[in-house]
Formats: sequence, structure tokens, C-alpha cells
Amino acid sequence: MKAGPLGGLKVIELAGLAPAPFACTVLADLGADVIRVDRSVPGEDVLALPYDPLGRGRRSIGVNTKTAEGVEVVLALAEKADVLIEGFRPGVAERIGLGPEQVRARNPRLIYGRVTGWGQDGPLARTAGHDINYLALSGVLDTIGREGERPVPPVNYLGDFGGGGLFLAMGVLSALYERTSSGMGQVVDASMVDGAALLSTQLFGLKASGAWEGERGRNLLDGGAPFYDTYECADGKYVAVGALEMRFWAALVQVLDLDAAELPVHLDQREWPKLRGILAEAIGRWNRDELVARAEGTDACVTPVLSPWEAAEHPHNAARGTFVDVGGVRQPAPGPKFDRTPPATPEPPREKGADTADVLAELGFDEDRIAALLAAGAVG
Repeated sequence: MKAGPLGGLKVIELAGLAPAPFACTVLADLGADVIRVDRSVPGEDVLALPYDPLGRGRRSIGVNTKTAEGVEVVLALAEKADVLIEGFRPGVAERIGLGPEQVRARNPRLIYGRVTGWGQDGPLARTAGHDINYLALSGVLDTIGREGERPVPPVNYLGDFGGGGLFLAMGVLSALYERTSSGMGQVVDASMVDGAALLSTQLFGLKASGAWEGERGRNLLDGGAPFYDTYECADGKYVAVGALEMRFWAALVQVLDLDAAELPVHLDQREWPKLRGILAEAIGRWNRDELVARAEGTDACVTPVLSPWEAAEHPHNAARGTFVDVGGVRQPAPGPKFDRTPPATPEPPREKGADTADVLAELGFDEDRIAALLAAGAVG
């Protein structure tokens, strides 16, 4: 059994893109035994990457789900599993014989987790889309960007990973908790639109209380406030400033060698353009690391804007073990942290189909049956 709070949990992952693999990475990182069902059919694999951290910490079995024998292999896996996760378009899993009713007929206790962009129903359910489209429909994308400029996609963090993969993992764990009392499995329908919208919950309170203008880039937390923004330093690098509260603002003023008596009232929105110019000029006198060093030990809320690769080397992240080496590749560590059941460092991604024979043997398939499945092209 793997180390971690989910040690002993058995998860079947039907290989897919971004949100479903990320959900399985989270579960695997925390100790779940995840078996990834990869495609065994020959030809170009659009999922293949030279090194993919979203494949870490699990075994791989190659299966051709276009064959009846291949589908039967997945059903046999599901019979002994706690969770099955897929990220296909609505109807695809059912069409190949691995939909919720088909799988749970073999294992009523199974939690069937599925994630899509739009959800399993609704007018857009069967249409194509990507992270940027789901954020647009959720209302989240409209809030990201500068005043008077177009919205900016935040990579694919909020849809694929936050609103998709983490949303699904939370749903799966919730269903597992419910199963402890009911003894029954259920379907978890996670949508990136739903998840991204949920991430914006606080915004609706700000809007209702009059603390959000509704215009992008004019508000307290979207870069509109000069004391909650990023600034360029003398060396062309950037710092992030988050001096919202009065005591933090006072600390920032001191770090920047400004005279508080000569500054505009920082919470007066009419003064924000003037105040932004003052802060930009003051911050621009310093190199990034020099200014960060001045702010160290204070509550000025000034931090360097680091690239992901710089972040992996920062002393705070090093002390926390926020990043780890997996197979010689630096990457984010499992999280959160647990005092009694800490997870182990993940194992590197396995070659697709590397564990086919071992997994089938664990299921009780004898050598002759495994050989027959290989010869028929049902597994590989």
C-alpha cells in the first residue's frame, strides 16, 4: 500500500487530457493506487509527451477499448476498484461500453467521476471547447485583464486544473465519504464551467455590497487598486504588492521611503491614478531583489514575481518542500501536507502499457489468457 492518507484506495483512470489526469495525479499523490488505462492501438498518440508530470505516481495498462475483449478488461478492473475517472465528451464512454450504468452494473459501490467543459447536459454539452471558452462562459475570464483592454486567459489554470481537476477530485472524495454510510456509489458530474464559476463566489458578494465596479481592472483585487498590483523594477523584473490593510500600507510606505503625509488617501479611488504613478516611480528606483530584501521581515506585502522555475529555487519553497525532483525533473510536490500520513515523493511516469501483464495477473488472468489478449490486440 502506498504512503499517504488515500493509501489503499483503488482508482481506474481512462486516459484523457488535462483535468481528468490532474484529478488522478492529486489522488495518486495522496496515496491512491491509480491504474491508467492507456490506448494500445498503434499510430500517433496525441496524448504522448516526452515527459508528463500528470502521469506520475500510477501504473499503466495498454487497452484497445474498440474491442469487446478490451472493454471486458476495463470492466474487470472496475469490479475491484473504488473509483473510475473519465474525461470524454458526453456519450463517448457509454458508446464504448464503459458508461456509468455499464460499469456500476458490475460494481454498485463504484464512484464514477467524469469531467467535461460544459457538463453532461445542457445546450452546449456535446460541443467542442477549451479552457478559454469555459472561463468565458463562467464569467471568470471577463474579470481578468487591464482596464480598457481585452480579457487575458490565465494559461489553463482556472478551467482545466482549478475548476476541472480539483473540482472533480473534491467531488470524488465527497462521494467516497457518503459511501461510508450508504454503501452505494454514485456519478460525479464535474464541469469546468461550474467549477470556474464556483471559484468566483466571493466576487458576487463584493458586487452585491458595491465593492466591485463590474468593469475589468477597476477594482480592489483585479489590479485596479495601485496597492494591489505588480510593478516593474529598475532591472526589468517585477514585484507584487498586496498592501490592502492600513497597517500593511503603512509598512509599504516605510519600505519605499515615502512620506505618508504627502501621499493621497490610498483607499480613495479617485486618487488611484496619482497614487499608482507615485508607487511606480518609487519602486522603479530599485532592482527587484534589492527591494524584496528591504521588505523582508516587514508586513509590506512585497514579493518577487518569480517564474515557475525560479519559484522552485526560492528559500521559502525549499524549506516547505513545495517542489520535488521526480525522475530528474523538478515539479510541484504533492499537497497539502499531513502530519500522520504524509505521502511519498511520486514515482516518475511509466511508459504507456508498461504494467499491462502485472495488472492483468493481479486481476486473476492466467498466462494463457494474457497471451491471447495480447495476440488479439485487445491489450498491449
